[in-house]
Amino acid sequence: MSPLDRDRLARRTYDAAHLTGSFLLRSGVTSGEYFDKYLLAADPLLLADIAEGLEPLVAPGSQALAGLELGGVPLATALSQRTGLPARFVRKQAKEYGTCRLAEGGDVEGMRLTVVEDVVTSGGQVIESVRALRALGADVVRVVCVIDREAGGFDNLAAAGIDAAALFRISELRPS
Repeated sequence: MSPLDRDRLARRTYDAAHLTGSFLLRSGVTSGEYFDKYLLAADPLLLADIAEGLEPLVAPGSQALAGLELGGVPLATALSQRTGLPARFVRKQAKEYGTCRLAEGGDVEGMRLTVVEDVVTSGGQVIESVRALRALGADVVRVVCVIDREAGGFDNLAAAGIDAAALFRISELRPS
């Protein structure tokens, strides 16, 4: 992706999903701005372009993509279409009925996974999900996300031994 295309994608991402107000984040912090992941996934052209931007971030040798519930699922699906890698869909907790699985779409045991997330703030849910996938026998080699909110999440991921890459840092999305 050329720098001009990346800049254009950053602007489109910001314009489509950036909201202002008072928002309680999963981390427990209240923020004056929010990136609505559902608005990113709801626009098919934007979703396809985000998947194109994420493609080079997928860890070499990955055997599948693991989209985290709920925002990572459409991203992993779109990225799967670009890369040809199968997708897995990871719940926050295993459901108590039906298959009773944490990860849907196929086995993860013994698979090299790139985990796909929308926005990383503190990284708490990502760390929990990676630990759960590893407990199932998956080899999680990298986490990729669309937006790093630059709120300590990437430091927390690194401290947990998780390699991570973001398409955009929040500072890259804010208008100059």
